Amino acid sequence: MIALSLAEIAEVVGGQTHDIPDPSALVTGPVVRDSREVEPGSLFVAFAGERVDGHDFAAAVVEAGAAAVLASRPVGVPAIVVPDVQAALGALARHVVRRLGTTLVALTGSAGKTSTKDLIAQVLRRKAPTVFTPGSLNNEIGLPLTALSATEETRFLVLEMGARGIGHIRYLTELTPPRVGLVLNVGTAHIGEFGGREQIAQAKGELVEALPPAEDGGAAILNADDPLVRAMASRTKARVILFGESGEADVRAENVTLTEAGQPSFRLHTPSGASDVTMRLYGEHHVSNALAAAAVAHELGMSASEIATALSEAGSLSRWRMEVTERPDGVTVVNDAYNANPESMRAALRALAAMGKGRRTWAVLGKMAELGDESLAEHDAVGRLAVRLNVGKLVAVGGREASWLQLGAYNEGSWGEESVHVSDAQAAIDLLRSQLRPGDVVLVKASRSVGLESVAQALLDSGNEGEVAAR
Repeated sequence: MIALSLAEIAEVVGGQTHDIPDPSALVTGPVVRDSREVEPGSLFVAFAGERVDGHDFAAAVVEAGAAAVLASRPVGVPAIVVPDVQAALGALARHVVRRLGTTLVALTGSAGKTSTKDLIAQVLRRKAPTVFTPGSLNNEIGLPLTALSATEETRFLVLEMGARGIGHIRYLTELTPPRVGLVLNVGTAHIGEFGGREQIAQAKGELVEALPPAEDGGAAILNADDPLVRAMASRTKARVILFGESGEADVRAENVTLTEAGQPSFRLHTPSGASDVTMRLYGEHHVSNALAAAAVAHELGMSASEIATALSEAGSLSRWRMEVTERPDGVTVVNDAYNANPESMRAALRALAAMGKGRRTWAVLGKMAELGDESLAEHDAVGRLAVRLNVGKLVAVGGREASWLQLGAYNEGSWGEESVHVSDAQAAIDLLRSQLRPGDVVLVKASRSVGLESVAQALLDSGNEGEVAAR
């Protein structure tokens, strides 16, 4: 964060200083909410959670070098006390962003936000210092913490914005007003909370409504291939740039193919030129993500050749998102277990099919959460798709939703041992350890609450220990 005195911070957030001997002392380190991340000069933000109260760590973080604690009550060490810690954190972020004048890029969408954000960051940082959301910290706490990590040297600030209801993105854009706004897609993630795709579109479109008008540099980057996103052009005063495979897109892809390993290759077209891209990421769904990143980069002054080079060299920066690892025995483990929704599940299955040509494929899948009344139909559809893509074996892990996955596969034409329902992650591990053969490809994917990353890790550990014998 830029250096601010404790007195300045107290004024910005409307707080009272307590036990601070020198209000002119500066916060020069990062703003953190995890006591393990405290550095000398940090500001520690004390949230009172259901299981852990950050106020209990106040003395320890000051002893570790924190300049002060942002708290909701006096804690016996230097603190700025406010009525609402979350609101104060947001106010501080808004103040710092406005003071910096950094070009702020915000993105949202039902699927692919984190992967696209990582691509944008890797492209833009070739041009200038760039700060971006780590992982998927895209809510009312993670977003201001990311914004506060920007410094005077930061030229681009790339922020992922998530939403679980109408008004959430509007609130985030008030904290960190963007100049460039990107909407990737409108799918069915969290449809149970929103009530329908139209409501999801209403929420995602709050991003483009927050952009400045075109004459002030506002740019809305919209997916030309998604009708609900494309319709958002009428909701913004910003200049509209379309991306996608549509011939009407300003930034588009032609001649899309997949390498033998399942990595996308295409000809990138921008308003200022064209260049070839071959990605290191896996799956054709990354073409749309790459085009979105290219549209942002072009808007911010990068050439087609610069963008293509950056996209071709970009990797995955966030854990458990299509992490591809080959074991010493030739088994390939695809760990995509961070989260799942119907769109990302279908994309991952298609990537598995492309990667597994000539090899035996496994889809180890668990439930997709927050689908409401659509849950049965969506799980059934994913099970059926696994069969249509000729996945060698579906392992459905967990309770009721997993049984729907397996039933969909069975009804589509999978029988006998081609699909199986197991109770939990350990049962899946035991099954895979007994049946995997060298050369197999295993996809592991489910909503975060299922914890299937443990399956992927167990398979990698097994490979390293040489537990699987060649068959």
